[in-house]
Amino acid sequence: MSGDPAAGFFGGAFAHLRARLRVRFALGLLALLVIAAVAGPAFSPWRFDALDWQHLAAPPLTAGHPLGTDRLGRDLAVRALGGLRLSLAVSVAASLASLLIGLTYGAVAGFAGRRTGELMMRAVDVVYALPYLFVVIILTSLFPRGSLTVLFVALGAIGWLTTARIVRAQTLTLRRRDFVTAARVLGLPPHTILVRHVVPNLLGPVIVYATLTVPQMILYESFLSFLGLGVQEPRASLGNLIAVGAQEMSSAPWMLLVPASLLVVLLLVLNVIGDALRDALDPRAR
Repeated sequence: MSGDPAAGFFGGAFAHLRARLRVRFALGLLALLVIAAVAGPAFSPWRFDALDWQHLAAPPLTAGHPLGTDRLGRDLAVRALGGLRLSLAVSVAASLASLLIGLTYGAVAGFAGRRTGELMMRAVDVVYALPYLFVVIILTSLFPRGSLTVLFVALGAIGWLTTARIVRAQTLTLRRRDFVTAARVLGLPPHTILVRHVVPNLLGPVIVYATLTVPQMILYESFLSFLGLGVQEPRASLGNLIAVGAQEMSSAPWMLLVPASLLVVLLLVLNVIGDALRDALDPRAR
């Protein structure tokens, strides 16, 4: 399989993305959010856990607090940006882990013999049948609650299942292609065929699903933290900030609006990029 067609395919996909104003705007906004989350707290005189006893639940633009404070006097801008950074880091890491596991498992299941592949996918069905919250509750009961490692494992434990199904279906199609048959005739071992010829042809669907997995993981993380099963105080994530803000919605609405707005904007941007990438990598859509 020559590298030139693949380069032309991905080159055409990126050209398709660059030609769309909405995608460029979404990418710029995503870059701005990431830069603000990573570097923003460093430019504030307040730490994420610093208490300003003179300004408890202060509204925005009060005494050096551009987005106000919470009930303990902690700067909401710093906590919101720190929560955005934590949510992004955990979700991206869990998405990468789940995609790596799903790609490996699905490719092996699709390229192995029929009986082996069916047994592997039945194991996926069994795990799929378990309620997601049930898995998380078991993990949080076995390990300390609030551990980022537990949260990472909980997010990645289920996320790879759909990837494995998608990859296996694509692999079953690819294994009947002429270039795979030619590789077998040349005597290449199965693992070499899988790594050199099958997996590179799976990257298009995997990249598309990756962009759709990250917002899904962000929602999962926010939901778990909202329920008290994820990130714990004094650390902040978008989920536990929204949970606290919901309790103070009537008296201090900015405590809910700030993290909720960040979450909505982030999910919209990621979904716009994911949809555009899906269209760009689908030759039938161009």
